[in-house]
Amino acid sequence: MNPRPWSQVHAEHLDVIGQLAAAGPLLDEMAALLIDCIRGGGRIYLFGNGGSAADAEHIATELLGRFKLDRRALPAIALSANTSTMTAIGNDLGYDRVFARQLEGLITGGDVAWAISTSGNSPNVLAAIEVARSADARVIGFSGRGGGAMADACDLLLRVPHDKSDRIQEGHELAYHYLCERIEASFAGP
Repeated sequence: MNPRPWSQVHAEHLDVIGQLAAAGPLLDEMAALLIDCIRGGGRIYLFGNGGSAADAEHIATELLGRFKLDRRALPAIALSANTSTMTAIGNDLGYDRVFARQLEGLITGGDVAWAISTSGNSPNVLAAIEVARSADARVIGFSGRGGGAMADACDLLLRVPHDKSDRIQEGHELAYHYLCERIEASFAGP
């Protein structure tokens, strides 16, 4: 397979990002849900596999640490960040339970579970969504074009209009940075 030229990759990226222009109202609804969660004393639990795990950790870092503005730390936890917990649960209960088991011990009805899966069909992500829903927590998701099984499982789902994980993740990054900016602005300043 010959690699594609930069111009083709760049054009594809711009096309996907351009199609996300219509996602503003959905992202604003997600931002409001996340802000209400934090204001109500809830926590945000983020999870995904591979690059989506990296994105979950990135988002949690922006919220718990600092994105652009000085403000208090915001309660965001990436479930992939504790390798001891992940590997113990994976070994003892199976990899499909690595996120669900953590949520069984942590999530409450005032929290938000933020699921990230480019396919929308990752078994461990879907199992965690099921636990979150059984705890009466709200669920937002980021996926690719079709949404997979997450389409029916999330309260709110951003579907990036592409089928390849690299372009989907690029769309996710733009969207979650927007959400971080909106959330942070609500808690910054006097």
